[in-house]
Amino acid sequence: MKVYRQDFQVLSSDVDMSRTLRLSSLFTRLQEAAIAHTIDLGVPRDKTLDQGLLWAVTQYRAVFHRLPEYDEKVTLLSWPGKTMHLYFPRYFRLVDTKGQVLFEAVSLWVLIDSKTRGIVFPESHDIFIKETVTGNELPMPGRIRTEKISAAEPFKVPYSYVDLNGHMNNARYYDLAVDLMPEALRRRKLRELSSEYIGEARLGDTMNVGFAESENSFYLCGEKEKTVFRMKMLFE
Repeated sequence: MKVYRQDFQVLSSDVDMSRTLRLSSLFTRLQEAAIAHTIDLGVPRDKTLDQGLLWAVTQYRAVFHRLPEYDEKVTLLSWPGKTMHLYFPRYFRLVDTKGQVLFEAVSLWVLIDSKTRGIVFPESHDIFIKETVTGNELPMPGRIRTEKISAAEPFKVPYSYVDLNGHMNNARYYDLAVDLMPEALRRRKLRELSSEYIGEARLGDTMNVGFAESENSFYLCGEKEKTVFRMKMLFE
């Protein structure tokens, strides 16, 4: 299966009070699709999780055309790019029943050792994923420029935010961003998003979360001893 396909209907638990798909619900879908397709491509959990290897996303770049609404039927497409040394690119597209593109994204994934938390070389564990080229690939994500923050507050990672990797799940950072975002921006149409996961936030860790807003953007970053993540959202 060169391109993974998953048809689903947006449930009430997937949406926020605007009745559109939550960012955290969307990115959870992407994560599960990436895992399912990786297994289909010959890298099951007995080569990764059962051997103490964890998949972790390091970057996302996403473009939004329209977020699907409650009860809408959509199709998620996903496929792997060419492995770049330590990094596994993966692409996503979300389309409606008419084939209109609602959302597209590119991500970078790595394998980490569950004990040392360091990135591992995939070839040393006989892990290979053949690329697929569709012609619909977004350019690779770049680094997010550090911005001057206008406000900050502490955030302690709760139990419900931690996943099987033992750290705050990538999708929950979007819940954090939306919770801290001014209401005026929440009502705006999201056009583009970039996120960068540099470190880990584990159960009970406290991050100093700084943010800054402009008329059309929202910047968010989290620090412990070092930077944990950065995120930038652009609005129409």
